[in-house]
Amino acid sequence: MSRPDHIRRTGGERAVVLLHGIGAGAEMFAPQIEGLGRDHDAIGWNLPGYGGTALLSPMTFPALSEALLAFLDRLGLDQVDLLGHSIGGMLAQDFVARHPSRVRTLVLSATTAAFGSRDGEFQKRFVAERLAPLDAGRTIPELAREFVPDLVGPAADPAAVPAATNAMSRVPEATYREAIRCLATFDARATLADIAVPVLLVAGEVDRNAPAPTMRRMGEKLRDARYMELPGTGHLAPLECPQAFEAALRDFLKTTTGATTPQEGTGR
Repeated sequence: MSRPDHIRRTGGERAVVLLHGIGAGAEMFAPQIEGLGRDHDAIGWNLPGYGGTALLSPMTFPALSEALLAFLDRLGLDQVDLLGHSIGGMLAQDFVARHPSRVRTLVLSATTAAFGSRDGEFQKRFVAERLAPLDAGRTIPELAREFVPDLVGPAADPAAVPAATNAMSRVPEATYREAIRCLATFDARATLADIAVPVLLVAGEVDRNAPAPTMRRMGEKLRDARYMELPGTGHLAPLECPQAFEAALRDFLKTTTGATTPQEGTGR
């Protein structure tokens, strides 16, 4: 079942909600939704501004978390297994800090606990550099054709680059701009150790945006973490190695039932 704000396949009761990255909507998880949806309630949520949904402006992590909470409430989902990829992984960390009782387990893919440097200079340069081509008149499809091939690793499925390029080409420019600015504000280092649910960290061996060593160090600060590194994989694991990515999710879900979480409101 597909609607503007989500893609869903329901073949079981256990709800798995997937949060995408900046350069794609929920369709980036199409292989996993199809596979997991045979025996789970697999739901890919389009963040605001994606998939034809209304944009949040300004886009902030607190606002995104509240939008996700409203989405779960609308679907009647009291507790979910939450997977976040890239900026979606940042949102997942923010959400579990604010609403710990709503998350059964957490999967963080190609993401970090903070973006940029402590003094903020890297963030300023990053935003300026990413938005400069658009300011100069280039289009999102043009940027997609340039950026996407550099995101994948040598072991990527041949279909990954065309699929990711098409997905990014459909992202509205205003959404992309807001998401880039939002990304640069993220810092959840202070609450990382408070996450009480089981966490699976999935890193790409050659990912330059969320390097594997950085994700491995995240795992050392979490209470209950497992780490998996996908060989020859870059930043787009759900598309680069869809079967291996789904297998990792299945193994994690099969061996976890979640942890007792703090009461609502004890996060940040």
